[in-house]
Amino acid sequence: MTQTQAHAPTHPHTQGQNEAHDGSQAQKVLVTGATGTVGRQVVAELLDRGHQVRALTRDASRAGLPAGVEVVQGDLTEPDGLAEALEGVTGLHLITFAGPYFAPLETGPRILELARAAGVRRVTVLHGGGPTLLEDAVRAEESLAWTVLMPVEFMANALEWAPGISARDEVREPFVSRLSAMVHEGDIGAVAAVALTEEGHGGSEYVITGPELLTVGDKVAAIAAARGREISLAELTREEAVARWRAEGHPEDVIGFLLEAYGNTPEVGRTVVDTVEKVTGRPARTFSEWAAEHAAGFSSSLQSLAANPDTPRTKP
Repeated sequence: MTQTQAHAPTHPHTQGQNEAHDGSQAQKVLVTGATGTVGRQVVAELLDRGHQVRALTRDASRAGLPAGVEVVQGDLTEPDGLAEALEGVTGLHLITFAGPYFAPLETGPRILELARAAGVRRVTVLHGGGPTLLEDAVRAEESLAWTVLMPVEFMANALEWAPGISARDEVREPFVSRLSAMVHEGDIGAVAAVALTEEGHGGSEYVITGPELLTVGDKVAAIAAARGREISLAELTREEAVARWRAEGHPEDVIGFLLEAYGNTPEVGRTVVDTVEKVTGRPARTFSEWAAEHAAGFSSSLQSLAANPDTPRTKP
């Protein structure tokens, strides 16, 4: 059974209003995977547009979502408990995996059956990098306006460099000349929010990219500029990269995927398209903007000591 957390204070954008910011009728959307990298952005974008958000998570007590979000506890692997969460919503954002081990969902047909019964009109699904049963079920829908979101590499992936940058002012990566059209996760959320609340996006498959092609060196330079401190870039050999990934506990199939994705990036991942601007009416955000937003996460220990001179220093 779906459990509802006590409602947080009403978000200022929706309090006492029945209209979204564009003057249209405010809608209620159920966002699954709401605490994930993209899910949080879908939630934020819907709120910013003046819509109501119900967020589904497996642990409502740890959701940490903004005020005004109705947080409900539920699990996509147990769809019969989702009927209450679907009541009164017009849009549904789906992910293709669930559970603590991110197993592909096999419950898509039942979830969509419940959505139709609840009166849901629009569905977005975040593409999982390959064919999935849930996405197949969404694409087969004839009574729901569905949109498949196909983002390329997330800018947020650069946060994996934060420990090395903070500790040693260094990034160590293979294939540093590879090109990426990486996308700001907020722009994925923005495209989803539009597709979930406006007409004209049903049956669409949207590849979502940033506005520029970047090498690893370009990204490192942008982070360095944002934090105001240089960062060195050391290129790993293929063998060194494999050894590191194995030491980090990645299974062999994941290592194979990383080698292919980084060493032979598919054309879609290194081709800029204007989906964000066409759908949302504004340009896609740059990596420099993303880096400025996250600069504090890349601060070095020396910077922290300079900012906090009373912090005890470790003896050499």
